[in-house]
Amino acid sequence: MQGPPSLSIVICTRNRADRLPNALHSLSTLNSTATWEALIVDNGSTDATWHVIAAHAAADPRLRALRVTKIGLGAARDAAWRQARAPIVAFTDDDCHVQPDYVDALLRVFAEHPDLGCVGGRILLHDPHDAPVTIDTRDAPRDYRPRQFIDAGEFQGANIAFRRAALERIGGFDAALGAGTLFPCEDIDAVAATLWAGFAARFDPRPVVSHHHGRRIADVPALEAGYDRGRGAYYAKYLLRPDSRITCLRAWWRQANRGHYRSSLRRLNREILAASRYLLTERHYGFLLIASVPAGAAYLLYAARCVLRHVRDRL
Repeated sequence: MQGPPSLSIVICTRNRADRLPNALHSLSTLNSTATWEALIVDNGSTDATWHVIAAHAAADPRLRALRVTKIGLGAARDAAWRQARAPIVAFTDDDCHVQPDYVDALLRVFAEHPDLGCVGGRILLHDPHDAPVTIDTRDAPRDYRPRQFIDAGEFQGANIAFRRAALERIGGFDAALGAGTLFPCEDIDAVAATLWAGFAARFDPRPVVSHHHGRRIADVPALEAGYDRGRGAYYAKYLLRPDSRITCLRAWWRQANRGHYRSSLRRLNREILAASRYLLTERHYGFLLIASVPAGAAYLLYAARCVLRHVRDRL
């Protein structure tokens, strides 16, 4: 009889009955002597997704079927890790394919670095016809120290794992965030919370998944707009924390000054609007009023700099 699993893999899904079987099939290709389990979470589907999950769980005892009715990836992931039985909990998406050595690679990284609370891995493009977005092809490791501010996108929910002890310390995922909510940023929020709780984090290229997201170039602007909203909420949340406020302000300013001025200005506008909406949603009215003056001044100053830069470039 096998003992408790060494790794729990969480896949949350909603209305993906047609595509989910591919992700579940990739679990059957895992090659490891370590024990593992997979929690497949139906997040309020209205199609045949639950039946697909139940059928696969009945055929493979390592798969466990869960239902979470509160819509949102943060809520689904938060419910799942609390049911997980392993000391390491990994998360991937319902349109991803894990590589055969995924389990061993993740366990190896955590074993080599006992101070880590979180690990992110490579995300490759599964279909070359898809737009090259929501992937991470870095081939060199990178370490993140405790209480270091981390930019949105440095870790992605398609390939991320936590020590259970870290999730317990930070209180899990924020159920108000994630795909299906106004603010798709539950993954980077959990990583940042782990860092500010005193754990280290690491990107390591050895754990690999391939992402079959199915988006084309025409889909990218809408995707980026959603990520801008998530980024704004993420910044707002860490501006509210006294311990991360100054670091977050500096990071936001640095991010706002990157890239082509038109796209950056549009991005900054969406981020500020989303940050304001997050503060209103969380009922931080006083902080919203206090923050509106410096935020507005910074926005106008940045816009003026962009215009001057554009004029200078055309002379």
